[in-house]
Formats: sequence, C-alpha cells, structure tokens
Amino acid sequence: MSGSGTALLCLMVFANTVCVGAFGPLLPEIARAQSLADWQLGLLAGSFGFARMIADVPTGLLAGRRLGTSLAAAPALLVAGVLLLWSAGPFPVLVLGRVLVGLGHSLGMVAGLTAILLDQRGGAGSMRLNVFEFAGMAGVLGGLAGIGLLPAACGWPRARILASSPVLITVLLVPRLRRQFPDQPRAPAGDGSRALAAPALAGGMPPMVWLMFGVGIIMALAWSSMSQFLIPLRATREFGLDRAGVSQLLGLAQVVDLLALLPVGWLADRVGRVFMLSAVSACLGFGAFAVGLGSFPFVMAGCVLLGLGMAGWMFPLGVIREHTESRLFAWRTGLYRVGVDAAAFLGPVVCGLIGEAHTGLFVSAVGVGAFAASIGLGRRALRAGASEGAAG
Repeated sequence: MSGSGTALLCLMVFANTVCVGAFGPLLPEIARAQSLADWQLGLLAGSFGFARMIADVPTGLLAGRRLGTSLAAAPALLVAGVLLLWSAGPFPVLVLGRVLVGLGHSLGMVAGLTAILLDQRGGAGSMRLNVFEFAGMAGVLGGLAGIGLLPAACGWPRARILASSPVLITVLLVPRLRRQFPDQPRAPAGDGSRALAAPALAGGMPPMVWLMFGVGIIMALAWSSMSQFLIPLRATREFGLDRAGVSQLLGLAQVVDLLALLPVGWLADRVGRVFMLSAVSACLGFGAFAVGLGSFPFVMAGCVLLGLGMAGWMFPLGVIREHTESRLFAWRTGLYRVGVDAAAFLGPVVCGLIGEAHTGLFVSAVGVGAFAASIGLGRRALRAGASEGAAG
C-alpha cells in the first residue's frame, strides 16, 4: 500500500468517526426531550456497540475478499443512521438509527484495519496502527467540537446532523476507495481457506491471542461506560454542565488520547507492545476509579487518564497479528471486534439498568479488571525481557 492509500484510509476513518463523537454530549438532552429512562438511555448508547458486535465477523469475512465493497457501503449506512436520529422519532427509531451508525462504522473500521495489517509492504508496526487510530480519534474530537460550538438554541436533532456532516467526505471518496482497494477474486473452492479458518474459531488460538481479547474487552467496557454514559450524565446532573461543558470534558480525554497516540506507539515499537499495554492498562484503572467515585477535579483527572489508557487501543490487534497467519487475520480481526463491541454494548446497558447513581461502582469494578490486566501484562513483559537478556 502506498502512502496515499494510508492517507486515504485515515481521511475515511476521520470522516466516519465524527458520527461517534457527536453523540455523547447530546445524551442528557435526548433524555429530557424524549422523556427516556436511564435503562432506555443505556440501551440507546449501547446499541451502537451491539450493531458492531453482530457485524464484526461478517465484515471481517467480507473485508477479506470484498475490501472495496466494504469501504463503499460504510458511508451509506452511516448517512441512513444519522437521518433516522435527526427525525427525533420514537425510541425504537432512535435505536435503529444508532444501530445503522454502528453497522456503518464497523464496516469502515474493520475494512481499514484489514487493509493496513494485511499489507505486506507496509508491515504492522505500532506507529502505523496508531496513525490510523489517530485519525479516528481526531474524528471523535471533531464531533465533540462540532457539538460544543453549536448554540444551545440549536435542538439536539439539528445539532446531531450538522456535527455529523463530515461523513459526506467519505461519500465523495467512494470512487477513489474502490479504485485504491479493489475487491479480491473469489477464492477457489478447494483452496483450503475454510480449513485454515476452522481451527482459529475452534480453539486453535495461542494463549497470547486470548489474553489480547481480554485486554480489548476491558478497554471497551471502560470507554463505553465512562464516555457513553457516566461522564455525560454526571457532568449534567451532578456538576450542572451544559452541552458545551460536557463536550469539553469528553474532549479532554480525546485530546490527551491524540497527544499520546504517536509517542506511545513510538515507545511500543522500542520497548514492546506488551510492556506499553501494561502501562496504559494501569492508567485506565486509575481513570476508572477517578471518574466513577471522584469529585469534579478527580473526574477531570480521570478523563486525562482515560485518554492515556485509550492510547493503547490498537496494541492488542498488533499483538494478535504477530501470532496469526495472514490468511487467518481477517477472521481473527472480526472475532476480536465481536468481543470488544460486545463489551461496548454491555457497558452502557449495565450502567442504564443499575441507574446512574450506582454506575460509579460498576466503573470502579472495571478499573479493578484493568489493574489485574496491567499486573499480568507487566509480569509477561518482565519475563520476556529476562529471557532475552539471558539469551544475549
């Protein structure tokens, strides 16, 4: 893949991900305007992750053979979802809109990751993955900024559609995406690809791959519970912040994530992804406790730590790639995304079911899981370093 191909994918993921950032700050307004209970808010927020969860394996398979089609279909689904949310219809219509946004985002993300990680010329270095993630996080920040800059008099449906308008960039890029990333010819019936994929699904994955699945799930639970539910509602109900204030609080985490992504990727390529995963997991654990149980200054510090923790979002996939044959990677990307997006779905849903008043305890429990992951990863990194030192 040429540098222009990577730049094209980054522009695509930026434009697609603006839709994600434009949702969180509007959650309290949606609750008031649509008279939604906490359990409905949790389901509405979590339906994005649910849609990605059910789409991940099919999109992983589709991306393996129909990469251009996957990239072209993504913006169509995103536009349809944004329009349904703009209608401000009844609760099932809003959920359907979020589901379509989730399906579109999953198509674009899995296809983009597959294009980058299967490129033999470009390799799968942490820096290259983090550049792609940088573009996505910039898109989230763009959505937050768009919502924060719109006047309060602009109702949530209009604010949502205006802030999500960059998705039209991807619509215009579709012809170029199809040329740059054409569909692959269908594999012959006897090529053995099904036989290779079967062991990966039937328990043939190495322990390190399973560990990366667990780390990804913890990260997704932390991100979705805090940014898609707890932070917006605590900011509004406890701290009295308006739409712009909520956007600034969520934007703080995104800015830190953006600033840390490339340096953290650079360090990971030198000291190892596992060591850096241990460090960012510890940050995530501290951030979860601060956001879940702390006063406003601690919540702000927790947002900073959340941003640092999410700077390692792409590392598990990089480790999975190191332990996976190229022909199986599209499968395992899809399976990994199923676990991650199932967690992104369950996080807000559980928060909504237990109510905002008790969500801090749940988020703190996720923080305990992040600490456990940090300790386990740190031990592995130290053992690996000791083994290399003894061999040298």
